[in-house]
Amino acid sequence: MNRKATALDVAKRAGVSRSAVSLVLNGRGDGNVAKESQDRIRQAAEELNYSPNAIALSLRNQRSRVIGILADEVVVSPFDGNIIGGADDVARSRGFVTVVMDTERDTARDASAIETLLDRQVDGLMYVTVGLKPIDVPHGMLRVPSVLANCYDNHAQPQLHHVIPDELTGGREATEHLLALGHRDIALLGGSEDSPAARLRVQGYRDAHAADDAPIREDRIFMAGWDIDAGYRGTMKLLDGVSPAGRPTAIMCANDRLAVGVALAAARLGLSVPEDLSIMGYDDENRIADTMVPSLTTMALPLREIGRAAMTKLLDAIEGTDAGKGTTAETMVPCRLVTRESTGPAPTR
Repeated sequence: MNRKATALDVAKRAGVSRSAVSLVLNGRGDGNVAKESQDRIRQAAEELNYSPNAIALSLRNQRSRVIGILADEVVVSPFDGNIIGGADDVARSRGFVTVVMDTERDTARDASAIETLLDRQVDGLMYVTVGLKPIDVPHGMLRVPSVLANCYDNHAQPQLHHVIPDELTGGREATEHLLALGHRDIALLGGSEDSPAARLRVQGYRDAHAADDAPIREDRIFMAGWDIDAGYRGTMKLLDGVSPAGRPTAIMCANDRLAVGVALAAARLGLSVPEDLSIMGYDDENRIADTMVPSLTTMALPLREIGRAAMTKLLDAIEGTDAGKGTTAETMVPCRLVTRESTGPAPTR
């Protein structure tokens, strides 16, 4: 049987001291070990399949090195599980493990779930939601370092740092992409009225038009919902029985599933995408946006980046390396335009 690698083995392979290995793998490398040496240490540890002894670390640091994550339904959602994946990437890289509890959108279970995680002596807590939304922060989260991911404190004076996508800029840049292609009649299927993300995307749509001195037709904006059938129905209202001169040349959607419905309606009406109609999505949903025919131009939600940023903020607070510790703040993670085949120049009329 092969001998288990030790910290000394890692140090020899990386060409550094054993103390440098300890600092880096205990999350205290910044400011103590050069960046190049940190990279060599992590690479050597991965090659040797080495990880610090969790029990020894706990005894030394008086920490469990466990992070509790409370999710409203992320664990069973096809959308936002990447937030937890990104958070777990950072936790593991710094010698922590994560434990996740999912309340399946039953907020009455929040307080008891937090207490259960605290009973396990977690070092910190993260609250993750599917879709941007305000939450009532469980009081137990104020007893240890905590952070919010894809949600924000509903209290008048927020007490926790939150990490959220920059939905306003995302909506604006999606619209700017269509305007740059020459579209001046852009319809919007805007999601649900009660969604903060949907409202911000609509505002971004309005801001882009205002900056470009492009007129907005209010009858082109539908808060349609989120599903494929809503996209289909909304598009049929916009296009069915309308002359080419009276149709919008592009439809911007608040998510990719709406965009699927738009594409189905366009096909039903004999319209070519993007020659007759450009379609813009939002989310860059896996196995939908890139597999559509034609493939969907969309704004990618930075879910994994949100998880990484939130976990980094939390671990910095736990380990005392967060310069902003003790303050309430916001981290906005930018969305990214992914250009594919569903958008093109506005047709001439």
